[in-house]
Amino acid sequence: MKMNERCPVCGQPLDMEPGFYYGTNLVSYTVAVLIVAITFILWWIFIGFSFHDSRFFTWMLSASVLLIVLQPPLMRLSRTIWLAFF
Repeated sequence: MKMNERCPVCGQPLDMEPGFYYGTNLVSYTVAVLIVAITFILWWIFIGFSFHDSRFFTWMLSASVLLIVLQPPLMRLSRTIWLAFF
């Protein structure tokens, strides 16, 4: 979870002013929505959805666990993407 003080390649300071990284929330949300959409489409193609059994709820639980497990890398990825805009 530790980030470098400066970019090792270009020297860009990675500790900007307070409030600079609020935009990472938008990037992280967008990436999370893309992950959920991709898992939804893949689940629909390979397994299918039905309310008569628990397939839909199993997908919801699987997608939730996946997002929780991927949260640390997504946090770093979204911060990197946000820095790339500037």
